[in-house]
Amino acid sequence: MIWQTHEVSNQYEELADYSLYDSDPALREALRRADAGWAEAGLSAYGERLGRADSFELAEQANRHAPELRAFDRRGRRVDQVDSHPAWHQFLALYREQGLVSLPFDSQRPGRWTAAMAGLYLHGQVEAGSLCPATMTQAAIPLLQREPALWALLGDKLFSRVHDSRDLPLERKTSAWIGMGMTEKQGGSDVRANTTQATPLGAGGRGGEYLLRGHKWFWSAPMCDAHLVVAKTADGAPCCFYLPRWRPDGGRNAVRIQRLKDKVGNRSNAGCEVEFQDAWGVLIGEEGRGIPTIIEMAGYTRLNCVIGSAALLRQGAVQALAYARRRMAFGKCLAEQPLMRAVLADLALESEAALLLAARLSEAFERDDEPAQRAWKRIITPAAKFWVCKRAVELSGEAMEVFGGNGYVDGPMARLYREAPLNSIWEGSGNVMCLDLIRALQREPEAWQALLADLTDLSGGEPVLIAALAQLRQLVARPAELEPLGRRFAQLLALTAQACLLARHAPSASAQGFIASRLDDGQWGRVAGALDGGRLDIAAILQRALPD
Repeated sequence: MIWQTHEVSNQYEELADYSLYDSDPALREALRRADAGWAEAGLSAYGERLGRADSFELAEQANRHAPELRAFDRRGRRVDQVDSHPAWHQFLALYREQGLVSLPFDSQRPGRWTAAMAGLYLHGQVEAGSLCPATMTQAAIPLLQREPALWALLGDKLFSRVHDSRDLPLERKTSAWIGMGMTEKQGGSDVRANTTQATPLGAGGRGGEYLLRGHKWFWSAPMCDAHLVVAKTADGAPCCFYLPRWRPDGGRNAVRIQRLKDKVGNRSNAGCEVEFQDAWGVLIGEEGRGIPTIIEMAGYTRLNCVIGSAALLRQGAVQALAYARRRMAFGKCLAEQPLMRAVLADLALESEAALLLAARLSEAFERDDEPAQRAWKRIITPAAKFWVCKRAVELSGEAMEVFGGNGYVDGPMARLYREAPLNSIWEGSGNVMCLDLIRALQREPEAWQALLADLTDLSGGEPVLIAALAQLRQLVARPAELEPLGRRFAQLLALTAQACLLARHAPSASAQGFIASRLDDGQWGRVAGALDGGRLDIAAILQRALPD
C-alpha cells in the first residue's frame, strides 16, 4: 500500500531560468554610463546562460563534490595532484570563454573594466569558488607584463579563451591560471614576518633563478600553472617570485601539498597548505620590493572581493524577493506583508549601493592616471572591501531567513551564507583594510582632497550628504584619534560614497531610501529591515530590484 498523508503545496524552488543581466536595470545603466555598451550583448547572453536551472545545478555539484588530494600516484611517485569535479572545470571554461580574465588588459576600449566587473558580478551570483583562480590570474597580468622573458612564455596563454585543465608544463598548454601565496603560519597578514628563504642559482637578481625553501599556510587553487609568492633572500629582503607548477626541465616543481583545508564555504575551490622543498622560481620586480609588488596584485583582487560580495548581495536579494512574491503566509503573499516588505527593501537598497560602488571603483581602476580616479582607487577600495564584504555576511543571513528552514538546508541560499565571510577575510581582514585606508590618507593628502571634491559634486547639495562629508573631514583632522575609530570612519566613508553615487545615478526612491535609512536615521544599523516605511517608496524600490 502506498500512503499519501498530505499534498505538497505552497512550496517553491529558488528562482532559475531567468537572465541575471536583463533583470538588473542598475547593472545595465552602469554599463552604459561607462561607455561599455559594446559588451551588453555578450553579457546578456552570459546572464541568460548562468541563470539557467542547469547552471545552478552545476554550482551545487561543484560545491557538494569537494576537491580531493592525490599526493602520490599508484606506484608511489609524488604527484601533488588535486582532482576537482567536472562541474568546477565547466565554470572555469564558461568564465574563460567570455574573455573576462584578460578583458581589462587586452585592449584600450572604454568601459572594459566595467564590463569585466559585470561579468564577474554575474558569475559570482551562481558559483563563487571559480572566481578565485580567475581573479588571481587577472591580477597577475600587469605584473607579468613587466617581465619580458616570462611574458613571452605566458602572454598568449593568459589572454586565451580556452580552459585547459591538463596538468602539463606550460609549453604544452593552450592557457594558464596563476595563483598567489603570501600567508605563513606565524605571520598571517603580516607578510614581513614570513620566513621562506630564497637562494639564488647564480647571480640572482630580477629575472634570476632561485630555490625556495619554506611554506605557505594558505595556498589557494593549487592546480594553477604557477603562483606568485613572497620569500626572503639572504639579506632578509622580501622579494616576489614566479613559482611554476612544472620546472623548465620538465619535472614537477618541489611544491609539496601537505593537506587540503576544510573550509566553511568556497568548497568548490581547493585551498591547501604547502611546503617548498627547494622549489624553483624566478624573481620578478625589483629586489627587496616583494611586498609592494604582491600588494599591487592584491589591490586588484581586493576590487574583485568587493564585486564578488556585491554579487552575493544581489543574488540574495533577488532570490528572497522572488520567493516572497510566491510564498503564502497568514492569508497573503509574504511580499505583501509590511514587515517583510521592509526587509526586502533593505536587501534591495544594499544590493544596488554595493553594485554602484563596485562599478565606480572599476571605472577608477581603468582611469587611475587622473587625480580623482586615483583617489577613488587608493582610498575607497579598502573602505569598500571592509564595508561591502561585511554587509554580505549579515545580509546573506537575512536573505536566507526569508526562506525560513528551507533556506538553512541544502540549496543556493545556504551556500551564499557559507560563501559570504570569505571575501571579508581574503586579501586582508577588516582591520587590515581600515589600517590601509588610514595609511592612504596619511600618504596622499592631496588624493583625499580630490575625493572630497568629487563626492561633494556627486552629492548635489543634499544636506544629509553634506553633513556626512563634514563629519568625515572632522575625523581626518584628528589623526591621533583616527586609528581607534578606523572602523567607524571606514563605515561612514563607504556609506557616504554609496549614498552620493545613488543620489547621482539611481531613481529617487532608491537614493532617498538609502540616504534616509543609512545616514539620516540614528536608529539604523541594528538589524536589517528596521526601516521607516512611511518615509520610503518601498513599492518602487522592490520593483526596481526585480521587475515583476
